[in-house]
Amino acid sequence: MIQLTRLNNSALVVNSDLIKFVEQAPDTVITLLNGEKILVRESAEEVMARVVRFRQRILGTGPAVVTGLGAPQAPADNGLKENVAR
Repeated sequence: MIQLTRLNNSALVVNSDLIKFVEQAPDTVITLLNGEKILVRESAEEVMARVVRFRQRILGTGPAVVTGLGAPQAPADNGLKENVAR
């Protein structure tokens, strides 16, 4: 979920999985899958950046992942290498 700001400066948290598309005309309009439209202060580019950062945190593909066990750790290698125990 991403935190955004309505035009009246109130905070709003949006489930980014429900975003159908984002338009910049001149205010930013977010259209959800159910057809609901939300006007926010952030630019379309900023909304996209927040969605990407959120998904990176969830998938563990960002520059660092906070594990709750202390210091941030580098994400696991998600390359194509397979570690097979023999």
